[in-house]
Amino acid sequence: MHTIIRPLSPASRSRQSEVQTVESFRQPSYDCRDHAAAVKIDVYVPGVDAAGIDIEARGPDLVITARKAHFVRVNWQSLHLERAQRDYQLRLRLGLGFDYPSMRAEIHDGVLTVGLPKRALDESESALRRVA
Repeated sequence: MHTIIRPLSPASRSRQSEVQTVESFRQPSYDCRDHAAAVKIDVYVPGVDAAGIDIEARGPDLVITARKAHFVRVNWQSLHLERAQRDYQLRLRLGLGFDYPSMRAEIHDGVLTVGLPKRALDESESALRRVA
């Protein structure tokens, strides 16, 4: 008896690779504080240095990826730490009311602090907010 195995369609292939990519990261703990002129986000990423951090704005989303430096020891033995040693990725839907190009970030002792200033509202936008 013959079995016909059909190849996966391109759409299902991309979904599977996206699932694998998301599973290779873990979400870090974070604290978000809203101030009058900005939003301050503290992201806790122990074991990450400044060279391993990538911050990206994708439309209304802020994506922070923090990669750890992976070292292989000379006396390496498997300790099943693969899940604990995964890199971090945080996705936040903040909206379009922020000035992403003016964003500032710094890292100190495993705490990434991101300052994101709020955008100044145009007269038409402020009139819409007053009506709503």
